[in-house]
Amino acid sequence: MTDFRARLLRGDTLYGTLLALPSPDVAEVVAGAGFDWLFVDGEHGAFDAGSLVAVLRAAAGTPCLVRVPPGDEAAVARALDAGAAGVIAPQVHTAAAAARLAALAHFPPAGVRGVGVTRASGYGGRLGEYLAGAGEGTTVVVQAESAEAVENIEAIARVPGVDAVFVGPNDLAASLGHAGQLDHPAVTAAIARVLDACRDAGRRTGIFGMNAAAVRPWVTRGATLVAVGADAVLLGQAARALRSSL
Repeated sequence: MTDFRARLLRGDTLYGTLLALPSPDVAEVVAGAGFDWLFVDGEHGAFDAGSLVAVLRAAAGTPCLVRVPPGDEAAVARALDAGAAGVIAPQVHTAAAAARLAALAHFPPAGVRGVGVTRASGYGGRLGEYLAGAGEGTTVVVQAESAEAVENIEAIARVPGVDAVFVGPNDLAASLGHAGQLDHPAVTAAIARVLDACRDAGRRTGIFGMNAAAVRPWVTRGATLVAVGADAVLLGQAARALRSSL
C-alpha cells in the first residue's frame, strides 16, 4: 500500500490544492509548497497525455490524484499508467457507476484495467513488482456532486474498492437549484448527508473550497481529503494583490 493511500484510510487530514494549468513548472512550484497531495484536474484543465506525464513528473514526491473526464473510461488507465497515485471520477450518481470506476482502476481479478508497459511500472522494468502492489497502492475516489448522488449516497459509500467520496460543492449547489449559493441550507444539508453516510460506511470524505474558511467547517465535521484553491486562481490573486500594493 502506498503511503498516501495508507494515510487516507487511516483518517489523516490531507491538504492539497488543484492544478488546472498543464504546466510542469507550476506543478513543481506548487509541490514545493509542502502539500500532502495535488488534485490534477483532467476534467476542466487542458491536459493531454504528454502534459499529464510532465506534470506528474514535476510533482516529484507529492502524490497526485487525477480527476478524469466524465464518461472517458480509458482516461482512468491513462492517469494511473502515467504515475498518478489514484483517480477522482466526477459525476458519479449511482452505486453502479462507482463500482464501474473501481473496476476500471484495478487489474484483474479485482477489476478490468489492462496491463501495459508504462511510466508507472518503470516502463516495464518493475512490471511484476508494480502489478503485485497496484491493488493496494491505487486510490479510488468518486465525486458526489448532484442531487441524484446525494439520494444514492448510502449505497455509493458502501461500494467495495472505493476509498473516498469527494464532494463537489459548486456542481452540487447547481444541481440542487442553488447555483453559487454554497451556504444555502439545502446545499449544506446535502453535504452533511454525504459526510454522515460515508462515516457510517467507514469511507473517507473529501471537500473542495476556494479558501481555508470554506473548508474548515467540513474538516471539523470529518472531511479529511481536502483541496483548497487552484493554481490559476492563486496566481491571479497574488498578481492582483501585488498590483494593488503598488
